[in-house]
Amino acid sequence: MRETKSTNMEIIKLIRFLKKQSRESEAGVWLDVAEHLSKPSRKRIAVNLSRINRYTEKSETVVVPGKVLGSGVIDHAVTVAAFDASAKAKAKLAAAKAKYLSIAELVEKNPQGSNVRIIG
Repeated sequence: MRETKSTNMEIIKLIRFLKKQSRESEAGVWLDVAEHLSKPSRKRIAVNLSRINRYTEKSETVVVPGKVLGSGVIDHAVTVAAFDASAKAKAKLAAAKAKYLSIAELVEKNPQGSNVRIIG
C-alpha cells in the first residue's frame, strides 16, 4: 500500500516549525504535538470543551493537536492552543474569559513548552 501524506501546506509548515523548535529548545512537548498532527485527518484529535473543562484547572495552558469543538461548557479561564476551533467553541471560550491561540503563537510565547499539557 502506498503511504499517503498531508497536502495541506499550513499543517506541513506547522509540523516543520514544531520539530525545529523541539530541537532548538530541547522541548519534547512540541515534538509530541508534531507527531499528533502528522496523523491522517480522520485520526486527528477532536476535543469538546467539556473535556477541557473536566481535565484542567484555572489559568492552565493546554494544547489540542487537532480541533476544539463547542459541545459542553467551560467555567474557568484557561489558555487553549489548537490547530483549529469551531466558531461555537471560540465564542464559549471568549465568554469564559479563556484565551484561544494558534499552536504557533503558543510556541513563540513559550518556546520551552513549560507548564503545557496536551489534551487528546
